Amino acid sequence: MPPANFLGTAGRRPGPVRGTLATGVLAAAMILCPSPALAQKVRITNLSDVDFGTIANLQADSRRSQNICLYSNGTAGGYSVLASGSGSGSAFSLANGPNQLAYDVEWSGQSGQSSGTALSPNVALTGQTSSASHQFCNSGPPASASLIVVLRGSQLAQARQGSYSGTLTLLIAAE
Repeated sequence: MPPANFLGTAGRRPGPVRGTLATGVLAAAMILCPSPALAQKVRITNLSDVDFGTIANLQADSRRSQNICLYSNGTAGGYSVLASGSGSGSAFSLANGPNQLAYDVEWSGQSGQSSGTALSPNVALTGQTSSASHQFCNSGPPASASLIVVLRGSQLAQARQGSYSGTLTLLIAAE
């Protein structure tokens, strides 16, 4: 029997969507070296997979937020964030075979946030400032930014049942 559609119309069996987004940081740190003495560095740590588990309410947005350590030795701790997904054209999209499920990515330059500035694929969010005083957040605040991933109810309501996965790549550059 083919996977059920979640539109909830007669003859269709509603059920949970299991959505898993693996955030693989393929380019988490970028080193800019105008000269050895002036090298700028960034580091992102405490980043983990985003697992939505089984989603039962397909009408509501489902959010997952994680506190991360983002360190930059750029001017005043400045950095930019560029995100790309594993969907077509770097879109933020999860896949279950041929089925696609779009998601949104938000960024906050403060830890402990459940919402932030919306990111667009391959468009840098500039002008961010890190409060981290150590590249692993060993001293000072234990985290300095929030990564928020959102599955919109409008997308979930149209999704076919199954496990979805994808990759989110973050490129951080000192400013």
